[in-house]
Amino acid sequence: MPDAEAVAGTDVPLDLTFSEAELDARREHIVQFIRETVDDAGAEGAVLGLSGGIDSTLTAYLAVEALGTDGLHGLVMPSEVNDEANMSDAERVAEDLDVAYDVIAIEPVVESFREAFPADLDTEPDSEPLTTAVGNVRVRTRAVFNYFAANLENRLALGTGNRSEALAGYFTKYGDQAVDCNPIGNLYKMQVRQLARYVGVPDDLVEKTPTAGMWVGQTDEDEMGLGYDTLDAVLALHVDGPLSKSATVRELDVEEGVVETVESLVARSEHKRHMPPAPEPLD
Repeated sequence: MPDAEAVAGTDVPLDLTFSEAELDARREHIVQFIRETVDDAGAEGAVLGLSGGIDSTLTAYLAVEALGTDGLHGLVMPSEVNDEANMSDAERVAEDLDVAYDVIAIEPVVESFREAFPADLDTEPDSEPLTTAVGNVRVRTRAVFNYFAANLENRLALGTGNRSEALAGYFTKYGDQAVDCNPIGNLYKMQVRQLARYVGVPDDLVEKTPTAGMWVGQTDEDEMGLGYDTLDAVLALHVDGPLSKSATVRELDVEEGVVETVESLVARSEHKRHMPPAPEPLD
């Protein structure tokens, strides 16, 4: 993946990684969480969208540890904008874990949305609003298939979101966070990578450039405007932690604009982390 210096103009010296004892504890905690969440729901297992990326791969490894190979059903859902290598990696993960999986091409569903919409979307086919809107349809279509499979099989839909993406709002509302639980939701991205290595995820998958697969050439870090290591550091010290903006700038030796970028990401996405609001009741 691109380093923080390449993306954000700085190399952030903040170590958020765990000791071996902490890794063991978090592994067991997440495995137990998955097992108890499925049991408490009276479900027969879980469904997981497999993208070939590190988040879904780590979640798959931990889910198999919690539920066994029969307890997880993988869905590989390519679209026309996905890198074929990513989809191949997704199938590889399922096969390495001996998990049953289905491949569902989502682009016909996405195209049906475009065709059904009353406006002429071909007048500006490359416009940024249309690209973003269609990208979000791809993400939400995957969520619909996850729940379709989960409902058919009495399973829960597992999410793959981590803490860095949740706080920065780097997810599609009612899309990749339309799930029953987020097993790795308390881990910063660098901790996801570390735990993935610890449980045996191959290094080439751990080090892959993260992408949400929303449009051609899309990568997480380019879209957010900074690297995950930088994002993690600012979130840990300033958003989750006690340091002020100026103290964070000094501690990390970054430009003030880097911290302001993270603040803006968190503020603009606040609505994504809450139930839809309603007016206060009248007396």
